Amino acid sequence: MKNDIRDQLQRPLRDLRLSVTDRCNFRCRYCMPEEIFGPDYSFLSSDKILSFDEMERLTSIFVGLGVKKIRITGGEPLLRRNLPELIERLNQIVGVEEIAMTTNGSLLKKFAGDLYKAGLNRVTVSLDSLDEERFQALNGKRSTVKRVLEGMEAAEKAGLQVKVNMMVQKGKNDQDIVPMAKFFKEKNYILRFIEYMDVGNTNGWTKADVTSKKEILDTIHAVMPLRPVDPNYIGEVATRYQYLDGGQEIGIISSVTDSFCSNCSRARVSAEGRLYTCLFAEKGFDLRTLLRTEESDQVVASTLTDIWNLRRDRYSDERTEELRVRRRNSKVEMSHIGG
Repeated sequence: MKNDIRDQLQRPLRDLRLSVTDRCNFRCRYCMPEEIFGPDYSFLSSDKILSFDEMERLTSIFVGLGVKKIRITGGEPLLRRNLPELIERLNQIVGVEEIAMTTNGSLLKKFAGDLYKAGLNRVTVSLDSLDEERFQALNGKRSTVKRVLEGMEAAEKAGLQVKVNMMVQKGKNDQDIVPMAKFFKEKNYILRFIEYMDVGNTNGWTKADVTSKKEILDTIHAVMPLRPVDPNYIGEVATRYQYLDGGQEIGIISSVTDSFCSNCSRARVSAEGRLYTCLFAEKGFDLRTLLRTEESDQVVASTLTDIWNLRRDRYSDERTEELRVRRRNSKVEMSHIGG
């Protein structure tokens, strides 16, 4: 029987986001800008990253504490060698209801079939524009729209459910909101628009760069009318809308203007084995050292329980200029915990 643990705000632990690498083959401006993550940047050595055995063990312990859904993240997770092997191992853990993955899609065509056979249920592909010039400007000229779309098609053909994430930045790609909505409405992929977030310390975030949930919704609604629909489950981060002329839907993730902290049930483990209880956390808890001692699963579970029981994070609720300035140089980078 699961130990249904709760934090200080009575939020359960239901979702585990597991980063398998800190490396990425893109250099997106909002995540890993090239002037910082350049050729001389020191990524984690292999001995500093959790092994598949450690990830499997840790996931099993998390599931015993109430986790039902696993999301594989990075960096770019498909850069982790033999990733389908890890998916297969996690899929064997009793109590895991869904395994999903977030990816930039550039390697998806190659691996989609193996991922599906291993037990992956769903893939979320990040794509910020259909315009080739803008897309390459945003990702550091590391891939093409065609390559990413081919990855989505391969995933769908293999049997995976496909969703698409678009990070919207004012003056950078907000002109692509309607073209993206029209294209993926026709493809029948769920498209989720994400407000530009102040994650990490390197993306130069200012609130002036944020295209708000209301602006996104109004822009689409003026062309293709929408109606709100209920969330699929408690704690769903995206606000859902359906087009009036059919069953297709979009979602908007709005941590800046419309916080969802009150229902957050997510724990995030970085590639080096640090547990973060908030996307905007200032520090993580070292699980790698604990896993590499002789301590039992019960001791690890007790440690996780204590951390979650003390959790009070609600950064987006509290977001103010004063708080943002105070935290500016201490938040964990998104490339370490996968968003």
